[in-house]
Amino acid sequence: MHSLSPADELGEIRAEIARLKAREAALRAQFLRAPQDKTLGRWTKVEVVETRQTRFNPALLPDEIRRDPRYCEDRLVQSVRCLPAPLVVSVRPGWPLRREGAQMH
Repeated sequence: MHSLSPADELGEIRAEIARLKAREAALRAQFLRAPQDKTLGRWTKVEVVETRQTRFNPALLPDEIRRDPRYCEDRLVQSVRCLPAPLVVSVRPGWPLRREGAQMH
């Protein structure tokens, strides 16, 4: 069994999470469109519930408050990104063979 490097394992896990999130979003949209359709499964019952929440919206504040540096703070944010690895071409020492005077076909 070939073991994955931690970088490749993280990349595969994130790809699977992305696939699952996309499927979850599609199913969620289906239930929101038709809240009464197929809501009972073998192990799970789905309910669409509405609640009202009060949220703070800083965009509603006057410009002079939003731009005042006394109300701002700097934070250090760390993230781990997954990028395609550069293609590494493995070159064997001495290859391709080069012989003096030999004709290549």
